[in-house]
Amino acid sequence: PGEVAKRSGVAVSALHFYESKGLITSIRNSGNQRRYKRDVLRYVAIIKIAQRIGIPLATIREAFGVLPEGHTLSAKEWKQLSSQWREELDRRIHTLVALRDELDGCIGCGCLS
Repeated sequence: PGEVAKRSGVAVSALHFYESKGLITSIRNSGNQRRYKRDVLRYVAIIKIAQRIGIPLATIREAFGVLPEGHTLSAKEWKQLSSQWREELDRRIHTLVALRDELDGCIGCGCLS
């Protein structure tokens, strides 16, 4: 996991956490060390992107759950997945802009006192 952590830019503990949540998988070698398949780097990159935009781990797990074990996402699959997440991100942006505008309207009106 040290090499995967280094290449993916996440801590070893994060890899273990992702594994405990069913987001990635590993196999154990004879020395009981975790070994990850090559595609885990892509999955970790997707997890990082999704977390940055606020997608819950459960939602990420659901998205990964429909894929066969050890499957590498195609460009078409990534586009479909990211478009779903983009819709969620757009909703969040809309909500935040509305909250910001509401807050701006409250300045000086006395509703915050």
